[in-house]
Amino acid sequence: MPAPISVIIPTLNAGQMLPACLHALMEGVEAGLIAELIVSDGGSSDETCALADAWGATVITGPASRGGQLRRGCGLAKGDWLLVVHADTVLAPGWTTAVATHLGAATPAYFKLCFDRGGRFVAAWANLRARVFQLPYGDQGLLIRRTLYAHVGGYPDIALMEDVALARRLKGQLVALDGVAVTSAAKYHQQGWVRRGARNLWTLVRYFAGTDVEVLARAYRR
Repeated sequence: MPAPISVIIPTLNAGQMLPACLHALMEGVEAGLIAELIVSDGGSSDETCALADAWGATVITGPASRGGQLRRGCGLAKGDWLLVVHADTVLAPGWTTAVATHLGAATPAYFKLCFDRGGRFVAAWANLRARVFQLPYGDQGLLIRRTLYAHVGGYPDIALMEDVALARRLKGQLVALDGVAVTSAAKYHQQGWVRRGARNLWTLVRYFAGTDVEVLARAYRR
């Protein structure tokens, strides 16, 4: 059977993080699950694109907007399934078993989250939010049939909350995989776990209240 999965990774100056992400994905290449790697770059000024090319990924470029980058990457994909992974996320060893087991289902799925340094309670909240409210964030990855992705309209071309926007369209269908996505805790260590967590929650509340995404994105970058 041909490899069924196209992996899409949005990047912007991710040269330091991308190799670990790609290295973890090689488990899927070796297992015959991954048909192609697509890196959708938003105009990196570092070695991101060269690294992606060296790892055998197809690199496409465009304006820096994670929703737009993902939309372009998913639009280029040819696999029956799409696996979206952030550049600072590393899928834990054994992830292919969980994914291969799930491919017989029609439902979209995400990984359980943990951080590379600390953050056990923040990760527990993220996993609870995903399970109870059907709102996994992008750092938990997304495995979805390409036909279903197209049916619900895909990622919107927005700078922030594109993961939440798509998750809301998939509400009631998302399930957790028996695998772990290990994401970087760098921003939490820089800003503080409580401060960063509260900021993320407040951004989500404002988004649900109807605040313009561009306004949220400007505040988020500060």
